[in-house]
Amino acid sequence: MARILESVRRDAASGKGTSLVIFLHGYGANAQDLIGLADPLASHLPDTVFAAPDAPENCAGSPMGFQWFPIPWIDGSSEEDSAKGMQAAVEDLNAYLDKLMADEGIAADKTILFGFSQGTMMALHVAPRRKDLLAGVVGFSGRLMDPEALEDAAISKPPVLLVHGDQDDVVPPASLGEAGDALVTAGFEVFAHVMKGTGHGIAPDGLSVAAAFMRDKLGIA
Repeated sequence: MARILESVRRDAASGKGTSLVIFLHGYGANAQDLIGLADPLASHLPDTVFAAPDAPENCAGSPMGFQWFPIPWIDGSSEEDSAKGMQAAVEDLNAYLDKLMADEGIAADKTILFGFSQGTMMALHVAPRRKDLLAGVVGFSGRLMDPEALEDAAISKPPVLLVHGDQDDVVPPASLGEAGDALVTAGFEVFAHVMKGTGHGIAPDGLSVAAAFMRDKLGIA
């Protein structure tokens, strides 16, 4: 049975929410880590509701933070525990997405998943395996899990924007190319942007590219 994810929400700036952007935070962070991005994005996406869930598990290395699944080389967990944790988190996230879209009355084709780091890993894994085609996926500073399985596993193929800092010392910048190659091979439309001089984070130029991508995929003129 899926665990219920606690979530924060920002209303559409226009007061009429016709689209939805869901932020998925990184390892050891929480929903508050990304929901603040709603402020600079609201002017670009005035009819968009923004939401961000906390990941389902407490993170041992970050007392105020959460994790989608354990990471063996960080927390000493086993590969088996990591795989089990990810599968459970996938079920949790899918249940959250289903309920949120139903509650907001916003369909998948007006919904974008926006991930950072481990949140990107979740977004890139979950979105292609959903029957309902999402408007798009934005993935900052993450990587694609199990890339060799993507082509056979993909049920839907939303457009994907991958953004990465060239100075990232947490998730190697080469992860962008690896994910992009696997996505293109599997038949996805892929866009990419490298943030120059940026480490493991979200720089203004990357956010601007993401805003333009989301406007385009949500059909905002």
